[in-house]
Order: sequence, then C-alpha cells, then structure tokens
Amino acid sequence: MVKKRTSSAVKNRYNAKTYDQLPIRVPKGRKAEIQNAAESAGESLNAFVVGAIDERIDKEKKGIV
Repeated sequence: MVKKRTSSAVKNRYNAKTYDQLPIRVPKGRKAEIQNAAESAGESLNAFVVGAIDERIDKEKKGIV
C-alpha cells in the first residue's frame, strides 16, 4: 500500500528542513500591539519581528546600542 502524502505533511517537512523556529513569549496585550504595528508597516507579524531583530543586530554591530 502506498502512503498518501498530504499537502500539510509536505509543507511541514519543507519548513522543518528550511527554517528554524524561535517561539517567543510576550506579556498579555503586547501581541496585539505588535500585530497592529506590523499591519501598519504592511508586513506579516513574522516579517516585522525578524526585521526588528535584524535592525537590533545591525545596531549592535555598529556599536550604536
């Protein structure tokens, strides 16, 4: 019997192979604030958070922080 591959299973394997996960916790109410800021910037929540992290890393490399 051939095992049927579901779309979700294929996506999950791809994501596991391609990306690292970095779960974070924020105080209650902060998630909505961050989501609103991301929407205002026209970005997904993930893109917004990754961009903020990249910005902080760049500042630290330049000795600004």
